[in-house]
This record gives sequence, C-alpha cells and structure tokens, in this order.
Amino acid sequence: MTDTAHALGASRTLWELIDRRAALTPDRTVLIQDDRSIGFGELRTRCERVAAGLYGLGVRPGTVVAWQLPTRIETVLLTGALARLGAVQSPVIPFYRDREVGFALNAAKAEFFAVPGLWRGYDHAEMAHRIGARGVFQAYGDLPEGDPSVLPAPPSEGTSVRWIYWTSGTTSDPKGVLHTDRSLIAGGSCLAHALRLTPDDVGSIAFPFAHIGGADYLVMLLLYGFPAVLFETFALPQALDAYRKHGVTTAGGSTAFYSMFLAEQRRQPGEPVVPTLRLLAGGGAAKPPELYHAVVREMGVQLTHGYGMTEVPMITMGAPDDTPENLATTEGRPPEGMEIRIVDGEVRLRGEAVCRGYLDPEQTAAVFDADGFLITGDLGHLTASGHLVLTGRLKDIIIRKGENISAKEIEDLLHEHPGVGDAAVIGLPDPERGERVCAVIEQPRGAAPLTLEEVTAYLRGAGLSVHKLPEQLEVVAELPRNDTLRKVLKYKLRERFTGADTTSMA
Repeated sequence: MTDTAHALGASRTLWELIDRRAALTPDRTVLIQDDRSIGFGELRTRCERVAAGLYGLGVRPGTVVAWQLPTRIETVLLTGALARLGAVQSPVIPFYRDREVGFALNAAKAEFFAVPGLWRGYDHAEMAHRIGARGVFQAYGDLPEGDPSVLPAPPSEGTSVRWIYWTSGTTSDPKGVLHTDRSLIAGGSCLAHALRLTPDDVGSIAFPFAHIGGADYLVMLLLYGFPAVLFETFALPQALDAYRKHGVTTAGGSTAFYSMFLAEQRRQPGEPVVPTLRLLAGGGAAKPPELYHAVVREMGVQLTHGYGMTEVPMITMGAPDDTPENLATTEGRPPEGMEIRIVDGEVRLRGEAVCRGYLDPEQTAAVFDADGFLITGDLGHLTASGHLVLTGRLKDIIIRKGENISAKEIEDLLHEHPGVGDAAVIGLPDPERGERVCAVIEQPRGAAPLTLEEVTAYLRGAGLSVHKLPEQLEVVAELPRNDTLRKVLKYKLRERFTGADTTSMA
C-alpha cells in the first residue's frame, strides 16, 4: 500500500475519507457511467448538497435510511450524503421483493426508504407502499438537494454502527449485519492492499452496489484515487464496449464473472476480449482450480480470488505475485490485522473488519466465542505459507453468483405445496454460478408428477426472489435420512447429484 493510501486508510469515517481524497485529487475522475463521469472534488460537493436535501426531508444523524437502488452514480452520491450526515443506512439488494424487503425495513426500524421507482419492469415504489414503508422517496435520477450551510458538523468518530447489511445465512428471514465506518474502511483497505492496484488502474463495479462489496470498492477508489466504470445491469457481450471504451484494467466480482469473461474470450481466441484488462478479482463463491488455469492461459490475465462474507467483507485474498498453485487452490492470505483461528476444523475470525454483530442480540451472542472471534461456520485449514484452504461449510447456505441463499426458506415454501411430501434444497457445483440451486423432493402417494417449471412458478407466486429459484429439480422415492432423528442427509444428495445430467435445469 502506498504512503498516501496508508494515511487515508487511517480516516475515522467514510466522510473523512471522501473529504481527504477530494482535497488531494479533486480533478481526477472517480465514477464513470455511460456518457457521464464525476471527479473526486465534485463527488464531495454533490454529496454535501444531497445531504442538505435529505436534511430538509428530516434525515438527521442516527436516522435509519434504507435504500434499494441499482448500481448508479446517484446511488453512490446518496451513500456519501448519508455518511456526511452520520445517518444509519441499510442497503437492500435491488432484486429482493416483499418478503425480504418488508422484514428488513421493519427489523431496522427504517424511517425513510429510497427506491428507483419503476426499474427493469418492476414498480419498487408500489411495492414500498404495499408493504407499508415509511418516508418513501425516489432516488434513481433526481436526488433531493439543498444548501450545505444548514448541515450539522460531520460525524467525528467511526466506531458507531452506521450500516445495516442483510444476509440470508441459514435462516428463512435475513439477518441484519451491523457495520461501522471503520469496519468498512478496514475491509476496503485490505482488499486494496492485496490487489496491489495503482492510480493508473481503471476498475469496474458490475455487481449490486447494495452488496457489501460496493462499500469495499468505494473505499478502494478513495484510497488509491483511481476511477471505476459502473454498470446498472451487467450482461456480456453487451457490456464489453464500455470495458473497452474506458480502458478497464481490473474486473470481476465472483466466479460467475470469471466464467462469463472466459466464455467471451473463447468466441475470439487469440484476440484479447478487453485489451487493457490485466486482472480479474473477486470472491463470494467457490473457484474451481481449472477455472483459474483456463482464465490465465486463454485470457492472458491474472486471476486473484478471495474469501469474504457480509459479516467480514474481506478475510483473505490472493495476491498477483502469489504462486499459480496458491492462486488456483487457496483463498489467499489474510492481511495484517486479520486473525484466523481454526477450531476443530472451523474458521474463526477477529479483526477491525469484522462486524459488530447482528440486529438480534441473541444471534450476536451465538456467533462470537469467548475470545471475541467470529464463528463463521466454514471449514478449512491454513497452509504452512499462511494461505487459507476452505473445505466445506457447516452453514446450510447456497452461494449462487456471490449471493447467499437460504435452503430452509425455499424448503419451507416447498413444503406448503400439496404436491410435495418432503423437500431438501442443496447447492451443487456449477462452473458459471459457483453453485446452482437444486430442489430434491418426495411426493405424496398418488400426486401428479411435478416439473421444474411448475415448481418455479409456484415459488414465484409465493414471493420468492428470482435469484433464489431452483435451477434443477430431482424427484426421489425417499430422501436419505439418519437413523436417529431422521434428519435428511444432504451430503448424500450432493454426492448423488453432483455431476449428474442437468437436463432438468431451467
């Protein structure tokens, strides 16, 4: 990490980091989207004006403001404005619907809710009013603005909880994860240090900015003073023109992104799909070693993969100067300040980037051990060189394209279907998604055979988000169970259906 980035990393609050970067390089570009761009100086100025507009609406330090917005310049401005006010912000992933959004707003006691209105054919404002959200306002294009002279002093400390992120984990209802400005700055600093980026790089944010990776990436831009291209929606090959036009040097997000870029490269072998691209990086889902080798061999770029979660956005990360073996088979090493302890094969964590816990105090008490280490539920071991190898998960979650999906939530809904006697939902290895969602069901005697299309239509009707829908359906005579509590043995299902014919996938 450069001396400047190291000094900026000591900022107490996100607003202090925005302010200090603006003073250093006010004219350098920070955000690019379509034909628009904004510099670090303008970012600070616009954020203060939006903060004044929010203040006029009644937002004060400590006010809880939820927002469900796509990846846009305006979304970053809103984030910065709320940081300037010292409000508590709760980002909600844009494709969440009534069930998740309603729970999140109620649990966080959100007093305001920013939505994009009609976006990608879905009326978020109508949903907000349907679920009884308070203080609903649209923030897709125009943001409230005002005179910054009305603003109170910015927050002076960064250890208060000012962020509530949401993760499904192992329960049906999402869990509110509590972060501070300092925990997010620490996470972004770790990521920036591991990737060895420079002010000459051009990054990209092609994933939902409402994901905790959005704040991570913003911190990284502020530390190193380089720009990122924002993608409101991401699809290849449509996005390639923007990558090429703006000379993107580093891209990624999760395993799914690597696979998409590799697929495009294979359509034009020998000709770089993005000539300026030198690095793919990400995390959030398992990375098959063969995918690493294929990317390096066929695309001619480096691939560094890491391990993180909503509770700790950056735990380990592969470094560009790691050996090919470590980059292919491990999750990288922890940065300075991140402690990893392996207890009975389970990974536990302690450090500044670790969250403060959950909105539910009982969940918080259950996730920290007596020494203050976060109990992840992930299984792994450290190599002699300090690299982390993950071997499995105790938590019953599926990580599809970097997003946590609760198996129990889907199972609970499936059990309500009259054509389902019992159900188990599992994640199966998938080269593009990291994992795909597979529903395995027993049917009552005499029930009409169910199809994948019927099951997904039923789940859609029950309000399940699209990204959680099963992509594979298997009907079995009997689910495998143990002999004591008759608990379904999901590992046997994974063994049976991993590598099986996937013609039943949507």
